[in-house]
Amino acid sequence: MLQIYARRADRFCLREISNPAIEQAISPALWYDLLSPTPAETKDVQEALHVSIPTREEMEDIELSARLYQEDGASFMTMTALTNLDSDEPAKTPITFILRGPTLITVRHADAKPFSTFCTRALRGNGHSYETGEDVMLGVIEAVIDRMADVLERLGNEIDGISRGVFRSTKASSRKKTRDLEALIEQLGRKGDFLSGVRESLVSISRLVAYHAALESPSRRPSKEVRQLVKLVQRDATSLGDHAAFLSGKINFLLDATLGLINLEQNQIIKIFTVASVVFLPPTLVASAYGMNFELMPELQWHFGYPYAVGLMIISALMPYLYFKRRGWV
Repeated sequence: MLQIYARRADRFCLREISNPAIEQAISPALWYDLLSPTPAETKDVQEALHVSIPTREEMEDIELSARLYQEDGASFMTMTALTNLDSDEPAKTPITFILRGPTLITVRHADAKPFSTFCTRALRGNGHSYETGEDVMLGVIEAVIDRMADVLERLGNEIDGISRGVFRSTKASSRKKTRDLEALIEQLGRKGDFLSGVRESLVSISRLVAYHAALESPSRRPSKEVRQLVKLVQRDATSLGDHAAFLSGKINFLLDATLGLINLEQNQIIKIFTVASVVFLPPTLVASAYGMNFELMPELQWHFGYPYAVGLMIISALMPYLYFKRRGWV
């Protein structure tokens, strides 16, 4: 799908293309947004703007030279974005920004929510004037960062809820509590994967903005407002990256704490079996001694021999039990 945006009467608007003569139709446009483009749409844009649109395989290349480069007078910058951020299974997708003079071309193969948010705000009129494609690119990146900030805030609240679940004081059985902790480990693992994707996206944004800020071109004379916006985007991406690193450290701490609590629960169960085996060891010894049935055993002829043996077993069991209880082991 190809959507084209241009300025008309000092207003940023969307232009629907129905004329096959695309070169004449889009020549005054400001932004060309290619969303999962067809080969025909890609070919038309390439012929109209004289740029080579990278394929999806080229966009997914992680080498820096394949993501940030200049070619035929155009700057190609690719970042990693996340989609499905409202679920626990976000998907990574590359987005390429191509700046050729005052014109911007975006190539993407997934419908990222910040794009629609930016378009809605820009078409409604938010007091910002988008004069060039550079302005549009920075506005889109700013919308992506705002989306990341909302996601990190939501993840932080969810991690706080998991933290309360890890350290809550309950009187549930050990088996039930251990099962709950195992479920918390699964949740922490999903949040950790989520944060890894967010951090990767923020790093790619920082690299893209830093590369763009370092570009030198005779035709590029950024205004003071654009330079300030570039610094703001860089600062926001860095601060969000630091916050994501903090949340990742908190997740690691909660994972260690959860595993420690599970080990404590398991040790508690093993301790119960250990105490039980020690408590029943002396009665077993007494019963074994009087179960040998030798003829020369005086107790076998006693009238109170059986009660005596049973009492001796009970006393021998109570002694270690009372000792362990005094030490706080049971």
